Amino acid sequence: MPGKILADYEKLHRKSLALATQAASLFPSGVTHDARSFFPFPIYVERAAGGKKWDVDGNMYVDFIGGHGSLLLGHRHPEVMEAADKASKRGTHFGSSHDLEIDWAKLVLDLVPCAEKVRFTSSGTEATMMALRLARAYTNRDKIIKFTDHFHGWHDIVVGRQREDQSLPSSIGVPDSFYESLAVLAPNNEEMLVEALSENDIAAVIIEPTGAHWGSHPIHKSFLEAIRLQTSKSGTLFIMDEVITGFRASPGGIQQKYNITPDLSTHAKILAGGFPGGCVTGKSEIMDILELRELDEFWNREQRIAHQGTYNANPVSAAAGSKTLGLIKDGAHTQIADATTAELVSQLNKLFDTRAVDASAWHVSSMWHLNLGENSPKSTDVENNPDYLPSGIDKPLLQPLRWALYNHGVDLMADGGMVSSAHGKEEIALTVEAFDLAINDLRNDGYL
Repeated sequence: MPGKILADYEKLHRKSLALATQAASLFPSGVTHDARSFFPFPIYVERAAGGKKWDVDGNMYVDFIGGHGSLLLGHRHPEVMEAADKASKRGTHFGSSHDLEIDWAKLVLDLVPCAEKVRFTSSGTEATMMALRLARAYTNRDKIIKFTDHFHGWHDIVVGRQREDQSLPSSIGVPDSFYESLAVLAPNNEEMLVEALSENDIAAVIIEPTGAHWGSHPIHKSFLEAIRLQTSKSGTLFIMDEVITGFRASPGGIQQKYNITPDLSTHAKILAGGFPGGCVTGKSEIMDILELRELDEFWNREQRIAHQGTYNANPVSAAAGSKTLGLIKDGAHTQIADATTAELVSQLNKLFDTRAVDASAWHVSSMWHLNLGENSPKSTDVENNPDYLPSGIDKPLLQPLRWALYNHGVDLMADGGMVSSAHGKEEIALTVEAFDLAINDLRNDGYL
């Protein structure tokens, strides 16, 4: 029999239920992104501002999804909105080159350590597709190394694995032949990496630099250093997938924060200020495989990578992205978001101790995660103790916790969330209060 938490969720979100009922006949699973699927139905958001959003039923939430990590400045930052509005009045799509893409590119090259040239795409998935193709073309090798559970978009070659038998793809519709060119390794294992690179037949190693699922499975900084060293020795390109960490971990991403420079890096999310957009950037000699050469038919036909894309460097995205990168360039917004996250994590851990809950929180920069469940590890700083193995939220508790938090005004992203510079003391207080009330609800319904 459903408990009070679920009953309250259904009562508080009746208009969302009505929309979800319509969506069920329109979209597979009733959603347009797998992460938005939620039982018994997702919330439907009407508007957002700063660190909060409001659903169609009028409920307010402290938002830790943050546009799937794209909003370091928070929702509807006035300067970003003004820049996008101004650009849209000039035209939403010129089908031609424009000045806004030049401004945008200059900022990327100024901020990202590995960046010598850049090519814009429409998304992070497209960016990793291009980076891997560049690596294969540059090295004249086919094989790619990625790491268990690391996400690099949904395209065929990096779709990943879900089963213990690592020879099996995680999605139907992907030919087995694709995996002849993909090795999936355990992270933080330098010995395994060295062995995989020993045949000198690997085009690229690609990695989420804070670990799988934006850091919920942490990566040692020393392992990133090992990748840089070993790929250099073997003639393999090092691709740092900074779609999430780029411009968040620091203005120049993890590569700036850790002083580890890859050959190529991929970006999206914050790059476009909450609008659609991505890019690949890196060394000129690699990026120049994309260039067209006048009167060199052989090069253009057989030695370069062709790249199209209707929405590459869309002017509205370029304007919003340029304004965002200009605002975060000095690092102040990153520092604010990081400090807010640290305080949030500290207060949550105090609450868990006070309430005697098997739970803990930790963070990397402005990305935070939760452990919750029986024998949950106690809190620690993952960056300083890389051997710490988080457990995440026990599966039977994940939905009830999210129901309870929705009921009390907090929207998580999986087992934690993204903090923006618009989050502050009020959002921290509301979140800690919501967790306190959620603990009561979970205990009353027998989940804890």
